[in-house]
Amino acid sequence: MDKPTAPKPGAMLHLRGNTLSEGDPVALPLTHSSMYHVPGDWNGGPSYGRADNATWEHLEHVLGYLEDAPVLAFPSGMAAITASLFATVKAGSRILIPSDGYYVTRRLSERFLQPLGVAVEQRPTASFAEGGFEGFDVVFAETPSNPGLDLCDLRAVSDAVHAAGGLLIVDNTTMTPLGQRPLELGADVVVASDTKAPGGHSDVLMGHLATRNEDVLQAARDWRMIGGGIPGPQEAWLAHRGLETLEVRFDRMCNTAEVLAERLAAHPLVQKIRFPGLKSDPSHELAKQQMARFGFLISITLDSAGQADAFINNCPLIRAATSFGGVHTSAERRARWGDAVAPGFVRISVGTEPAEELWSAMAASLDALQT
Repeated sequence: MDKPTAPKPGAMLHLRGNTLSEGDPVALPLTHSSMYHVPGDWNGGPSYGRADNATWEHLEHVLGYLEDAPVLAFPSGMAAITASLFATVKAGSRILIPSDGYYVTRRLSERFLQPLGVAVEQRPTASFAEGGFEGFDVVFAETPSNPGLDLCDLRAVSDAVHAAGGLLIVDNTTMTPLGQRPLELGADVVVASDTKAPGGHSDVLMGHLATRNEDVLQAARDWRMIGGGIPGPQEAWLAHRGLETLEVRFDRMCNTAEVLAERLAAHPLVQKIRFPGLKSDPSHELAKQQMARFGFLISITLDSAGQADAFINNCPLIRAATSFGGVHTSAERRARWGDAVAPGFVRISVGTEPAEELWSAMAASLDALQT
C-alpha cells in the first residue's frame, strides 16, 4: 500500500503570511470579543462569540491544511470525540469502540450514549476487524491505541465498514497528521487531541474534528454552536503557536524514540516493550505501511508498580504526569487510571531533549533499581 502524501510544513507556516498587506502583524492576532458590530439586517458575517472567532478560525485553517479537509476546533480532544459521536448516532444506533483505547471514550459511551438508546460494543484494537462490521452504524477506531500501542489496518477496516454500510471515525491523537493520515486511508472522520503534540507545550487544551462529509461537518458545527462547546480565543492562539513548530518537534521526538526503544528493549529490567518502530514489535510491518513515522510513545513493562514509580520519579529528565506530546519527556504508570495493563506498565512520551542526555538519565534510573 502507498503511504498517503504528507502536507508541506513550510507552506503551512506561510498560510497567513502570504495574505498579509503592508503593516499587518506577522504573528496571529488574538481576538477577544463576545459581540460584533451588526447594524441592520444580518448578512451572514460574524455575529456572536459562540458562533464566530477569527483566532480559532485561523487555527482551523491551519489544521485544515494539515488534514487536507475541513476542520472544526474544540476546547479539548474529548469535546471533539463527543461532537463526532453525537453528530453521527441517534437512539437505536449500534456503535463499536476499542476496548483498549483511550478510557474516557469508553466512559462517554457507557455513561451517556447507552442511556440514550445507543448500543455500544467493544473490541481490542489488535483484532478489531475480527467479526466484521455488519449492523454497526458507526465504528470508532484508535490506532495506535492508547496506551498499549496496538494497531489495526485502517485501509482494511475502512473498506469493511463501508461495505457494511457504516461510518468510520478514527482517533489520530497519538500520531498527528504528520505521522498518519486516516482520511487518506478511508476514514470518514478524524478526531484528535491537540492538547498533545500539536500544542506541544503542556499549556493548552484543544481538539479538532476533520471530515469531508458535509452532513457530519454541519452536524458537528451545530453541536458545537448550540451546545456551546467552543474553544477560547486564548487557547486557540496557543494551539496555533504550537502548530508552527510541530514538524520540528515531532521529527526530533520520533527520532529520539527510535533510539530509546532499541536501548530500552535491551535493558534486563524491561520485561516487555511496545514501539511500532521496533522490528520485533507485532505491529511493525503494518506500521511501515500506514504510518509516515513510528511516533514518540513507548510502553515498557517493569516488574511491579513500585519499580515503575521509582523509575519515573528518580529520573531527572522525566516528568511524572498524565497526557503526552509535550517538549518535556513524561511518563506514567497507567494502571493507576484503571487501564487493563500490568501494574508495572509505563507509558513514556519522548520529548525534545537531546537523545544521548535523555538515555543517560533513563539508564541511570533503571540501573539504580538493580542495586
